[in-house]
Amino acid sequence: MTSPTPVPRRFTTFDGHRRIASGPLPDNALALRRALDHGAAGPVLVFDDSTGRSIDLDTSGTVDEMLERSAVRAAQLAAPQPVAGAGGKGGDAPETAEPRGRGRPRLGVVSREVTLLPRHWEWLAAQPGGASVALRKLVEQARRDHAGKDRSRAASERAYHFMVAIAGDLAGFEEASRALFANDLAGFARQIADWPVDVREHALRLADSSA
Repeated sequence: MTSPTPVPRRFTTFDGHRRIASGPLPDNALALRRALDHGAAGPVLVFDDSTGRSIDLDTSGTVDEMLERSAVRAAQLAAPQPVAGAGGKGGDAPETAEPRGRGRPRLGVVSREVTLLPRHWEWLAAQPGGASVALRKLVEQARRDHAGKDRSRAASERAYHFMVAIAGDLAGFEEASRALFANDLAGFARQIADWPVDVREHALRLADSSA
């Protein structure tokens, strides 16, 4: 069975309230450089559409150098980020508590500290496969059960990050934010109906959890 092809990460560049590029990061880097070279009134901001946050790009040097840097930056942004473990330390240390037996697949698991009450450990230890297997099953079940809610929350957050950066001074911002986090997308659309068209359309696209 072949793995699904990952969706390319998209970025969008705004010159003030006007969208001037959308697509791969190198395309946005070119648009950013052209805007700056032509004295854009600005501010000119490049957004990562997966998070709604603006990112910094180095547009110095030749065009080829700039494009190479932007391609490297895009790869870095797409790479999984290490999650801080106990005590705030990051990194993915290989799990060693369960040695891999003959024929056992490498699961890519990592070792972290988990703090639970004694009754929790007792229940986990009594489950088939022990604590690690039981925890994995619980996490996978929770991911399935809350997938829709998690997508909705992520969409609201990315739309909000974009709005804060570019639309914080527009009429209806507070009301739009409340509707957004209440998952009232119809109300959200009404509150931003009078915003500049490019800003409105992009905010609505980011807020769509099915996108």
